[in-house]
Amino acid sequence: MDRSAILRVIADILLTTHAAFVAFVILGLLLIVCGGFRRWHWIRNPWFRMLHLAAIGVVVVQAWFGVICPLTTWEMSLREQAGDQTYGGTFVAHWLQKLLYYEAPPWVFVSCYTLFGLAVVSTWFAFRPRPFRASTVRAGHDKTLKKPEPNQTLSKIAKLPP
Repeated sequence: MDRSAILRVIADILLTTHAAFVAFVILGLLLIVCGGFRRWHWIRNPWFRMLHLAAIGVVVVQAWFGVICPLTTWEMSLREQAGDQTYGGTFVAHWLQKLLYYEAPPWVFVSCYTLFGLAVVSTWFAFRPRPFRASTVRAGHDKTLKKPEPNQTLSKIAKLPP
């Protein structure tokens, strides 16, 4: 495989990653709202919620400051190095590009990203995430482990017969 083909493959991987990021942000909000009404416990996972909030937060801050997404910049650079003029280089790039990039004035994107970010923040109040716990008995339970007393033996802690 020649250098330009390798660069196109890496650019396609970046575009796919970008699409997955966008899907995580959009579908994450939809799942949080649906899960809040349906009482799904997993949508209250603090790690998921922090990651989701951080993801849209990055997008909103980039939009406010007029910063182009680094994934886009990197992908375009790779395509340029590969000799591509447009996204038409491969099937993956062509179709994912049509889903991700639109022509509109910058204020439209800043407004949309900001409103979407506010919607994500509002879910923190409508469907509060669980608090972070130091440790849990089993995944999915909110019970914290008790620390053993200093003089307890292993058989007493585990309730094993002597």
